[in-house]
Amino acid sequence: MAEPIFARVALVGAGLIGSSLARAARDFGAARAVAILDASPDVMARVRDLGIADEASGDPAAALKGADLVIICTPVGVCGAVAEQLAAYLEPGALLSDVGSVKESVVAQVAPHVPPGVHFIPAHPIAGTEFSGPDAGFSTLFQNRWCILTPPGDADPAAVDRLARFWTRIGARVETMSPEHHDRVLALTSHLPHLIAYNIVGTADDFGEDTRSEVIKFSASGFRDFTRIAASDPTMWRDIFLSNREAVLEMLGRFNEDLSVLQRMIRRGDGQGLHDFFSRTRAIRRSIIEQGQDTAAPDFGRRK
Repeated sequence: MAEPIFARVALVGAGLIGSSLARAARDFGAARAVAILDASPDVMARVRDLGIADEASGDPAAALKGADLVIICTPVGVCGAVAEQLAAYLEPGALLSDVGSVKESVVAQVAPHVPPGVHFIPAHPIAGTEFSGPDAGFSTLFQNRWCILTPPGDADPAAVDRLARFWTRIGARVETMSPEHHDRVLALTSHLPHLIAYNIVGTADDFGEDTRSEVIKFSASGFRDFTRIAASDPTMWRDIFLSNREAVLEMLGRFNEDLSVLQRMIRRGDGQGLHDFFSRTRAIRRSIIEQGQDTAAPDFGRRK
């Protein structure tokens, strides 16, 4: 196996992403040692039971000692507070990163606490499931998924390259863009779909108990898949929507405008307009499959 990219990776937060990174860094030889730090004693106890870290005492000094890569894997709303707590323990020359779904807010929160000599390079792996906690992680989560790096303008190119090699080693495809551009793109591709999913499930809940039970019983694939998305961690998504509110509101406005067009087509019986619209969107779905970001194989909720 190739030489590890980092000597020691310290992961702050042991949810789905943090625990998956711990497993991946080991399985793919991206780090010689892995440390995990989490604010919850129960989570730390579970990390020790699972044996997914070389250091899991819960002590920040012990976790970050010798760490040349530290990744904040917490909800974006607390990234600043976490960075402030970590600052005194960061090694000179270390690389500090994160996995947040919003980048401008994370930069604003974290950057003021980064000590001189520490390289801060934000990142966002576009990978996940609706599950959370240290038991939910798995080492192949990042395989063939994009990880977007948003380095500041004065970032050390060698540090950016090293972080990119880390993500590549554990299976991700790496792209670089500005925090501002990232937030607008993800508002459409990730944040808006989750908002719509939460809303659709909420609409079903408003029908009352009798109708709600029938909705659950007869869920077709569309509603079933929306409920999967809406099962995601509420704390994480609350923070995402509040941290990226301007971009989300912009995309929500565009969505409402397009939805109004569809409403008019249905009201007017415009079959050709509906067919043309669905044909365009079907082509986009095919492009997603062609780029390897999903598979055309049906799973019907029963993928093994």
